[in-house]
Amino acid sequence: MKNHIKELRATHGLSQDALAEKLGVSRQTIISLEKGRYNPSITLAFKLARLFHCPIEDIFIYEEETQ
Repeated sequence: MKNHIKELRATHGLSQDALAEKLGVSRQTIISLEKGRYNPSITLAFKLARLFHCPIEDIFIYEEETQ
């Protein structure tokens, strides 16, 4: 899933390691999130929204799948 995590992290002056520590996840999880390789759990999405003081919709870009 595409997202704005990298931009938000930079705006808040956080390294990948610092963000991972604040969220209780590994740096590898942050890397995977930023590259769109990993969709977060709803709990992690809410933690990111609280940390960045914005709605989940401002972090993640939802694209409907065409079938």
